[in-house]
Amino acid sequence: MGEDKRLAAVVALAQGMAAAHAPAESWQAAASGACRALDGSFAALSVWERDRGRLRVLVNVGERAPDEEEFPENETYPVHQFPEITEFLHERWALGGGPHAWVETAEGTAAGRPGYFHRRVTALRRRGRGCCVVAPIVLHGRAWGELYVARAVGAPVFDRADAGFATVLAAVVAAGIAQTERLEEARRLAFTDALTGLANRRAVDMRLDEAIERHRAEGVVVSLVVCDLNGLKRVNDTCGHAVGDRLLERFGSVLSLCGAMVPGALVARLGGDEFCLLAVGPPADDVVKAADELCRRAADLELGEGVACGVASTADAIGPVRSARRLFRLADAAQYRAKAERAERPVVAGREGPDDPVVRLADEPSPARAERRRFRGRRP
Repeated sequence: MGEDKRLAAVVALAQGMAAAHAPAESWQAAASGACRALDGSFAALSVWERDRGRLRVLVNVGERAPDEEEFPENETYPVHQFPEITEFLHERWALGGGPHAWVETAEGTAAGRPGYFHRRVTALRRRGRGCCVVAPIVLHGRAWGELYVARAVGAPVFDRADAGFATVLAAVVAAGIAQTERLEEARRLAFTDALTGLANRRAVDMRLDEAIERHRAEGVVVSLVVCDLNGLKRVNDTCGHAVGDRLLERFGSVLSLCGAMVPGALVARLGGDEFCLLAVGPPADDVVKAADELCRRAADLELGEGVACGVASTADAIGPVRSARRLFRLADAAQYRAKAERAERPVVAGREGPDDPVVRLADEPSPARAERRRFRGRRP
């Protein structure tokens, strides 16, 4: 491959990773781009999990063997079987060198060194491949994982020039992975409450919008629990905000624990002493059961005064739910009633017959009380 084609291949790989919207898309773009750039028939991207002492395959692309999945869940290899990813790299860097790719064939090492590694050779033979080039990926000065590109039996064997080019590609992949990690961290911070580590209001807004669209299109059950932690102001006034923050953190942990009772539930802090749980799919009774457990556990929190908890679900008799705002108003009205009555258990909208007081409260055209929240600033 000429220099112009190689430069174009590098640019295409970088652009592919930059256009990815999620880590998996970035991994796939990296492996696919490297496979094309090196005229390979197969490529894989793996990460070195130091804490577990293993290489974990993130993605396989190209002509996969029967035992190779595109995004494998459990394809891992003990690093002691592939010492070049650890011992060789460290030895070479200690002598002032850098991470360089090397080539293995079904017969043994062809170009570059660290030497003959029978595990890779055996894998090539078992999967019908003639050769591979292995390029270490270095991130923040440490070995992060490896880029692996193979060719089929009968195809030209990778040479030293290919190994050098693979080293360049691995550096481009490393830059792309670093960018992806920065973006993921930014997204995480954008949708996470800093104090409790739960999701924040923005995350709930987005998930609830999507859930209501699914409800309208597919009839999927959407349930929302809105709750206020009682007694926070008293704790802040008498014990200080640091103690109040600890109470919020402890309640957040309790909410997370109860949310785990409902598969796929999102638990969040809306702000101040207001929290919620959003479930898409599970039966409404399962969500009510989790809310009941939340009330029970919150009552035992030291310094707290329990929680006022309201539930609204599209599975109950609450009328048509055409917007996220309506479901939120219903859950909020149920929570308001729970707080007014100092209820020890959750109040559930739509479960007190055709003239349910919670539904009436949520549907009042001119509420007697000012709305305590506005859902994303939208009007009814």
